[in-house]
Amino acid sequence: MDKNKAEIKIQEYWHMLGPGLTTGAADDDPSGIATYSQAGASYGYNFLWTALLTFPLMAVVQEMCARIGIVTGRGLAGAIRIYYPRWILYLCASLLLVANTFNLGADLGIMAKSLQLLIPINFEVLVIAFALLSLYLQIFTAYRSYARALKWLALVLLSYVLTGLIIDINWAQALQHLVVPSIVFNKQSLFLLTAILGTTISPYLFFWQTSQEVEEQIKAGKTTIKQREENTSLADISRMRFDVWGGMFLSNLVMFFIIAVCSATLFANGITDIKDAAQAALALKPLGGNLAYLLFTLGIIGTGMLAVPVLAGSSSYAISESLGWREGLYHKFNQAYAFYGVITLSMLVGLFMNFFHLDVIKMLIYSAVLNGLISPFILAVIVLLSSNQKVMKEWVNGSVIKFFGWLITSVMGLASILTIWYIIHE
Repeated sequence: MDKNKAEIKIQEYWHMLGPGLTTGAADDDPSGIATYSQAGASYGYNFLWTALLTFPLMAVVQEMCARIGIVTGRGLAGAIRIYYPRWILYLCASLLLVANTFNLGADLGIMAKSLQLLIPINFEVLVIAFALLSLYLQIFTAYRSYARALKWLALVLLSYVLTGLIIDINWAQALQHLVVPSIVFNKQSLFLLTAILGTTISPYLFFWQTSQEVEEQIKAGKTTIKQREENTSLADISRMRFDVWGGMFLSNLVMFFIIAVCSATLFANGITDIKDAAQAALALKPLGGNLAYLLFTLGIIGTGMLAVPVLAGSSSYAISESLGWREGLYHKFNQAYAFYGVITLSMLVGLFMNFFHLDVIKMLIYSAVLNGLISPFILAVIVLLSSNQKVMKEWVNGSVIKFFGWLITSVMGLASILTIWYIIHE
């Protein structure tokens, strides 16, 4: 009986998870894995504290975004379009599209390189295959099935937890660096810190989270904005908070294990310069064994399949809502040509970047710069929107959430300045 009750409870928890889980999982995309791998390889356990620091900050931001979507019945760009000048929205949406496309192209390339480690297939063929598969799933799969697939795909992140349990990690040292910040003040470490913040708290997650909450409401039968605005309940908010905080916890748990694994293997053996996630997986093979190598590699491919559509989709939500186009994955292709057109364009540009053999690291730096430039402005708008009682009614930010909202806005503003400083002095 107790076992049955436990199974029922687990099923209830799983049912409550949704957009927050997939958003958190998409945060650990191949470029993020590359950043965390570089942090562990270059500085050992020193950057583990960032996993603990960013967890509540990113959870607060994503909760505000989710609440905006639930209460207003609109995506983030749609809400900004109503309450703020259009030029701010157009500028942010355009920069988001460019940054996401760079990131998407880099992710496709890293996924192809990772699969090459397991199967000797031509790089270009693999990049095309990943791009076409992702496009097909986004355009021709019913939203219910697609959302369910993304939810299960998020579990691929557990491969990094399993890798950490296989590797011989110095847990006493790891836990010490988790709770006691250790910062090395030089150009490389400051940029790496900026990169960690940029890849962990990214604008594409803001837009995706908000729009997915709207999609979930539509799936539940609230097909008009009026229905969504008038039917927000405490149960909706409670479910969302469980989902968001659970998703962000999984994201940062995986971040912790990636840094710890690369520290215990690569850094410990003098391998300190990792260019991308595929290189980290390959370097791990002789140090951690075939199983650790396989899990790490499959994790890159799986998270890429989750993150690429989130990147393309968040761009399309932002552009479509900004221009008043019909949008949403619940629409069929012939009902939302423009929405799916932006997804296709973003995917194709990211795909063709890989044929010009661009430096993946530079692509990620450029996307980080753009994200760094727009994140503080979007975060400020998110805090203002979710703190506005006229917009949010009784679901307005409390004083604690508002404090943390402005704190993360300030941190990301500083990260933006550090990124620009690094580029100028490179």
